[in-house]
Amino acid sequence: MAYVAPVADILFTLNYIAGFPKLVEQGLYDDLDADTASAILEEAGKFASEQLAPLNWAGDQQGSRLIDGRVITPDGWTEAYGKWVEAGWGSLTAPKEYGGQALPHSLALAADEMWNAANMAFGLCPLLTQGAVEAINAHGSQELKDKYLAKMVSGEWTGTMQLTEPQAGSDLRFLKTRAEPQGDGTYKITGTKIYITYGDHEMTDNIIHLVLARLPDAPPGTRGISLFLVPKHLVNADGSLGARNDVYCAKLEHKIGIHASPTCVMIFGDKGGATGWMVGEPNRGLQAMFTMMIAARLAVGAQGVGIGDRAFQHALQYARDRKQGGEGDQSEPILEHPDVARMLLNMKAKVAAARAISLTAGVAMDVSFHAADAGERERAGALAALLTPVAKAYGTDVGVEVASKGIQVHGGMGYVEETGAAQHLRDARIAPIYEGTNGIQAIDLVTRKLPLGGGQVVAAHIEELRAIVRDVKASNELAFGLAAVRLSEAVDALDEATRFMLAALRDKQRAALSVATPFLRLFGVATGGVYLAKGALAAARGAGEAQARIALARHFAEHLAPETSWLKTAVTTGYSTIAEDAAAVFAA
Repeated sequence: MAYVAPVADILFTLNYIAGFPKLVEQGLYDDLDADTASAILEEAGKFASEQLAPLNWAGDQQGSRLIDGRVITPDGWTEAYGKWVEAGWGSLTAPKEYGGQALPHSLALAADEMWNAANMAFGLCPLLTQGAVEAINAHGSQELKDKYLAKMVSGEWTGTMQLTEPQAGSDLRFLKTRAEPQGDGTYKITGTKIYITYGDHEMTDNIIHLVLARLPDAPPGTRGISLFLVPKHLVNADGSLGARNDVYCAKLEHKIGIHASPTCVMIFGDKGGATGWMVGEPNRGLQAMFTMMIAARLAVGAQGVGIGDRAFQHALQYARDRKQGGEGDQSEPILEHPDVARMLLNMKAKVAAARAISLTAGVAMDVSFHAADAGERERAGALAALLTPVAKAYGTDVGVEVASKGIQVHGGMGYVEETGAAQHLRDARIAPIYEGTNGIQAIDLVTRKLPLGGGQVVAAHIEELRAIVRDVKASNELAFGLAAVRLSEAVDALDEATRFMLAALRDKQRAALSVATPFLRLFGVATGGVYLAKGALAAARGAGEAQARIALARHFAEHLAPETSWLKTAVTTGYSTIAEDAAAVFAA
């Protein structure tokens, strides 16, 4: 079924929930105004719907192939990528000195949602290139920037992120890839990397790999990891392409989804060593790579939102068309069935809540980079840091949940491939694993983000949520029903669980780690529900579509927010079964 980019919903979320107008009003970005932002997203939605979405199903069925040592993407991929480059979509946030447009990350994040909703397997390629550009720009030498960034910003060359290896998984302490200094500023890279998205393809004539490796004298553990730039083709002094570097795709992984996206096993040094250049300082490669990973985590969160929205649209259209049941001998659309309507409302509300968290984190990041006041930059940066693991994990969990429920709306027709509903679930399932599993995001939230500012950052966030709930209550808008009551209970649950987690971090860290995932879920549900109410309040005050937005916010508050009650109980009292009793259960 056709994909319709939800530009109006995205713009509403940016303007009335995430705080995007602040970027314009404070003049934080040159030549940016509301009309320009709207026009960019309209064009992005058009490209997603007209160029990328039509390739999604066929690309899934054909997949990428490794033929005679070359990775070949599905039919139409190279042509679509060429149009992407020609339209300049890869340059949205990149610095102007390298051909970028220096636009807000939140705007690019909104576009990322649409790229990935239309065609997640395609959207993964520019997502990684954009992150690589940020890492090189932040940590690379001027020589590396001058040689590589312009072509990467334009999209003429793509980028990859190469972290893990067969023996390491998420535990990067055990990386074995080696980097031998050659005495001329270059290094010979040898080793194997796995799960490398777009590690090879024919859409561009060069691919720039960012590779984690160890120097010969590196200390053990993560303290001994450095980051290297390794191009597929060496680049001559005049910018032309030189010899093929010693890096190859040895195998494509056979995955349950995103079949069109080549996931490669990469071999470095099969013929003596791939030539690379260090990015950043020796033995500080993880710090440099985290620049790329943080950007990627927000983008993958938006990816979850996008695939969830695509699955919702697909299910909604099917529910309108499919007739079954009804009075007498007349059938009615299954959308008229209350349980189907319930499922679809849950799907739409979850996607909208996850989108609100994602874009709020993006706007906070933009403010942290560009606000004139140092205090405002600091506060925005702290909020962005707090929300990033939530945006990634809650957004991608929602993507899987909504895609799964989309199959349920289809009934048996959803379980066969021909309807296309199953592809959304197969594609969505990787996102909770990408860029640090959602369990790792939960640990990051609890151990690193909650203690920020001695707990004052999360306390300020909770107080902001309370203020929004007070506004809902004070509005006396009958259409909100019990939304204020249920959201107040959700924020109270978040507050109590947060206090428990901060205390547990001091006294019983294993208990805190045991319930980090339900805590993150609680955080996402409470925050997303309140953010929807914030948008509904704006609609009630004249921002538009008041009835629909209030009804959706109320549905979330009354049907989904009560989840926070049992999540709070699981966090504050249920940790002992995991922290203390799990071994006995598994031994039985």
